[in-house]
Amino acid sequence: MATLHKTVFGTTSRGEVVDLWTLEAGDYVAEILTRGGTLRSFRVPIAEGTRDIVLGSETLQELEAQDKYFGAIVGRVANRIGGASFDLNGQHYPLAANSGANSIHGGVVGFDQVIWKASERDGALVLSYDSPDGDEGFPGNLSVEVMYSLGDDGRLSLDYVAESDADTLCNLTCHAYFNLLGHDAGTLGDQAIQILADAFTACDASSLPTGEVLPVEGPFDLRAPVRFVDGLAQEHPQITLGHGYDHNFVLGHEPYVPGRLAARVTGGGLVLECSTTAPGVQLYTANYLDGTPGKNGAHYPARSAFCLETQAWPDAIHHDNFPSVVLKKGEIYRQRTTYRVFEAK
Repeated sequence: MATLHKTVFGTTSRGEVVDLWTLEAGDYVAEILTRGGTLRSFRVPIAEGTRDIVLGSETLQELEAQDKYFGAIVGRVANRIGGASFDLNGQHYPLAANSGANSIHGGVVGFDQVIWKASERDGALVLSYDSPDGDEGFPGNLSVEVMYSLGDDGRLSLDYVAESDADTLCNLTCHAYFNLLGHDAGTLGDQAIQILADAFTACDASSLPTGEVLPVEGPFDLRAPVRFVDGLAQEHPQITLGHGYDHNFVLGHEPYVPGRLAARVTGGGLVLECSTTAPGVQLYTANYLDGTPGKNGAHYPARSAFCLETQAWPDAIHHDNFPSVVLKKGEIYRQRTTYRVFEAK
């Protein structure tokens, strides 16, 4: 069981106090901020000591200034909603167009920017937030709980639970940026990615799904390990449109499959395995980082990290062939994702 302790990290520009919670289990240490439920760091054991493999901000002011969603819980709906609007039960709901003509990651003030309530439960950190009816345009009062738990075997798990008093949309994820060489490595180096998926959802120039579900081929065939640099170097129209990997890989149409291994990344003497109950995982190679200030004086350039955003498929509300993101009144949204990190043998 992990041990937890809390310190004050800072005060936001709106005068809100943000706490930093530290989870320790054996040689593993994770830091989570109550602002955005943000995974700020994840230190894992290596032969020389420990290595922080998660990109993050040094100060609260830098965290507020960046727009890259470093380590944050994003919602109500992660990823994109086309046309910044949707129809549900015969009613039209306009949303903020904060990604070109589309809405992304919950809107202008999504879950990544709010202050979550925090408590301890059996050695885990429980974060909760009540999103009111009409929040960023979404219907229904949505109660959300995210539990971070850490084991001494290197398993960092996130359990998501949500319930609404009216039909709404819900799709939650953690936007953590990983680099197994270290958060400040500045490059993906020889790290290799494997995603256990036979298909992915094609995107247009705005990274919005077209509705096509394509078989993996070329740089998208990651069923066997491929070095990031090799996959990104291949000529493929989807790589060009996304400026790299920024695509949802299809894990299945049926959610809630316990312990399903979605992806594996190796490099720097470490292995990261991502398991999830979600039907998709968005592989993003940090294409839009631009020297953003980070921890300990680091600056994060483009393609200096990878994200494995476990999720429902993007823009699912507009595609009948995608698994639904509608959360019915009184139903329980429940997902689990685990990132396990250990030394390569």
